[in-house]
Amino acid sequence: MTEPAADRAVNGALTRRRLGRDTLALGGALAVASLPVGPAEAAPAVTGRHPTLRHGPAARAGLLASPLRRLVTDAEAFLGPSPEHPWYAGAVLLAGRGGTVALHRPIGMAVRYRAYDEKTGTGVEFPPDEQIPMAADTVFDLASVSKLFTSILAVQQMERGRLELEAEVASYLPDFARAGKQDITIRQLFTHTSGFRSWIPLYRAPTYEEKLELIWNEAPVSAPGTAYLYSDLNLISLQLVLERITGRTLDALLRDEITVPLGLRRTRYNPPASWRHKVAATEDARPPWSGLDRGLVWGAVHDENAYSLGGVAGHAGVFSDAWDLAVLGRTLLNGGTYGRARILAPESVELMLTDFNTAFPGDEHGLGFELYQHWYMGAMATPRSAGHTGFTGTSLVLDPTTDSFLVLLSNSVHPVRSWRSGSAPRVAAANHLAQAVPVRPVQGRTAWFSGMAVSTTATLTLPALDTSSGGARLRCALWWDTEPQADVLVLEATADGGTTWQPVPFTTCHRGGEPRRHPSGSVTGWSGRVWHRLAAPLPAAPGLTLRWRYATNRLYVGRGAYVDGLRVTTADGVLFDEARPADASRVDAVGWTPSAG
Repeated sequence: MTEPAADRAVNGALTRRRLGRDTLALGGALAVASLPVGPAEAAPAVTGRHPTLRHGPAARAGLLASPLRRLVTDAEAFLGPSPEHPWYAGAVLLAGRGGTVALHRPIGMAVRYRAYDEKTGTGVEFPPDEQIPMAADTVFDLASVSKLFTSILAVQQMERGRLELEAEVASYLPDFARAGKQDITIRQLFTHTSGFRSWIPLYRAPTYEEKLELIWNEAPVSAPGTAYLYSDLNLISLQLVLERITGRTLDALLRDEITVPLGLRRTRYNPPASWRHKVAATEDARPPWSGLDRGLVWGAVHDENAYSLGGVAGHAGVFSDAWDLAVLGRTLLNGGTYGRARILAPESVELMLTDFNTAFPGDEHGLGFELYQHWYMGAMATPRSAGHTGFTGTSLVLDPTTDSFLVLLSNSVHPVRSWRSGSAPRVAAANHLAQAVPVRPVQGRTAWFSGMAVSTTATLTLPALDTSSGGARLRCALWWDTEPQADVLVLEATADGGTTWQPVPFTTCHRGGEPRRHPSGSVTGWSGRVWHRLAAPLPAAPGLTLRWRYATNRLYVGRGAYVDGLRVTTADGVLFDEARPADASRVDAVGWTPSAG
């Protein structure tokens, strides 16, 4: 089922300028510019083969423990009114970096309600002895996270020469050419630029053949390649292509090409009846909120179209647990390898995480993977961050720049889909994991940190300095990662005691990079998660006050901003040096705090 519009945007505010790497496609070959690794330090090095997962402490993962504890505390708060009803009945949280899973925690209940009472708007609970607590290995209906598995299977066929990215879908499925779809390509299915509307009720067609007819006769609502529109029909169509070119069903492909090679023992379509008490329940599915009258859905796929397709569909239907999904994430971060198994070539993984939707800023998309989406990735969002969400309350986020991964599996439609909206638990968890990746100061034990609060303005103000002799310059180290355009860090100055403030242009440069001018005196977006050297010529004034001002909007935040080693000099000497205790004590910090990481 397509993630509802309320979960994907807030007042249309998800449009973001694409920042980051340049891609060049020539003759079918893709060259991708490399990116700096890590915020200030990379994940612990792993020698020899690529890492496999094991549980371990935060320190072994190169993570800070306190943000992970806050991750759990915040996640538990969503078990209560959020704001009126619980966002989920329960969840399994898994977070890690490198080969270490530093957090793997079940919270709440896997099965709590037997029904939903629409008259009172309340859930009808099972007796306490029949309710089932969440466990670390609880199995979830992944909903649209299933699309990632379908996409991997399709890229495998590309590697084998059976599928071409720019080929027309109709070259594999001739009936697909009906209703003006003859020019839709395989790439456009991957990237949701085919022109398909978000979904159609296939479940109303009584036979499989009639469901196919609905797809064949479905006309695009926009010309292929001219708009982004997320649609389940894209991945259902990709499933039909895969089954045609391989002669195997999608569930068999999943088993043979992904789950068996990777050892994913709790990942499959249509879990057997023996699994039922290890599966999180979903919805009391009845009209009018559901298209089918099924009662409590527990142990079977929630999505109506996937259910009508026998539980096996390209857009939904895969069941898995947090550990298996983390193994899949680790495999992709490893470049397609886990242990001795390889399911994709490194170049194929790179292709999957390449933005093909540069024409649609804010809707960055690789092959199946969503990229750089703050609306659920929170501060983990970078131009290389990849993931997906599922309607049932599931999500996976991978950040190659820090080698970190986050799995949040929940039953947020239990007992009814209308109880939750938005993606606040996903964003909160991602923010905490992002903050758990330390940003080490350039000099000394701490650097100034802006914090990560929304709807706030944080200022870091130096004492008034006499720059009237001219030639004064500010030098410091700067690190920033903000929501592009929405959250801005500005260097500004006042010479009239704060009545008026003017931006101060500056230049930044990171190690191995070229200097970059900032004539507006501001930065926003993603800086590569590395420290930059900053230099700024200052105006001449007898009492010049400098400040950093970091302003965020009400929606999402990045990892924030760090400033270290503040120093103001003239030809005559040093006016201010943060390394001197007397100078450091005169800094006025509102919202900024000293941080060791």
